Amino acid sequence: MAEKPTLWITRKLSEATETRAAQDYDVQLNPEDRVFSADEIIAKSHEVDAILPCHSEIFSADVVARMSDRVKIIANHSVGVDHCDLAALKAKGVVVTNTPDVLSDATAEIALLLMLAAARRAGEGDRLVRAGLWDSWSPAFMVGTQMTGKRLGIVGLGRVGRAFAKLVQGFGMEIHYYNRKPLPQEQAGDAVYHATIEDLLPQCQFVSLHCPATPETFNLMNKERLALLPDGAVLVNTARGTLIDESALIDALRSGKLAAAGLDVFHTEPGGNPELAKLDNVFMLPHIGSATRETRDAMGFRALDNLDAFFAGQEPRDRLV
Repeated sequence: MAEKPTLWITRKLSEATETRAAQDYDVQLNPEDRVFSADEIIAKSHEVDAILPCHSEIFSADVVARMSDRVKIIANHSVGVDHCDLAALKAKGVVVTNTPDVLSDATAEIALLLMLAAARRAGEGDRLVRAGLWDSWSPAFMVGTQMTGKRLGIVGLGRVGRAFAKLVQGFGMEIHYYNRKPLPQEQAGDAVYHATIEDLLPQCQFVSLHCPATPETFNLMNKERLALLPDGAVLVNTARGTLIDESALIDALRSGKLAAAGLDVFHTEPGGNPELAKLDNVFMLPHIGSATRETRDAMGFRALDNLDAFFAGQEPRDRLV
């Protein structure tokens, strides 16, 4: 009987995922769900044939250079791979996969929650009631921004962006989008394409970010681009925190240039930004876009599917390098 490959699952995953993994692999688990340092990742690489990490494990060029050649595949439990230096891993001969498709709907749901909560001041209202400070009412009380019939700009009309566009159809929103290239009609539907983000932003009273984190998209929403939005716009981000210049965002929220923002991701994770936390017109969540039981099982199984294919001598479905 062939020896099972040794697999390191770096974080605590769903019970179904860990149970399935144990059937086919000699699995090293992390029941304490702690975060490993770079030196610990390098040390572990001498013990395993494959790694199933999350975005909390950073495979920088330095880490990759010091990793053991024993590791043949990194099967990410995520869509985004900005925590992986793909060029370094490719040069080392390490296969890298991700888990697209399966988390699109869950993340789109959180984007809708953030947009509604930010526009209608849900966080502010919740805090008021919980603190026992709701002692009056008038027509001028807690007035927010209505979504229905407004223009929505989607930056990145990929899987999640399209799932989000589908969700907001019931609000009668006019959808505009920016992508590196226009999508076929069957994918874009009635959404209006803009060749540049600078052309998109002035048209949109709501903007939702759904593009990957790359060197080109770092601080994509900076002071200059935020200034292009109509006064009183609402900005939502469920993609990666590095897409927004948080200092510029704070200034826009304080000045009233933006009415509100809904954020699930931040430059610093975990933790967020304490300066953003001081603002009432920000609704924040702790990076839970894909955090449903159904999606966690699906992500774990998709990562294992990629591992199974690799060790069977087949091409993994979601291979990136």
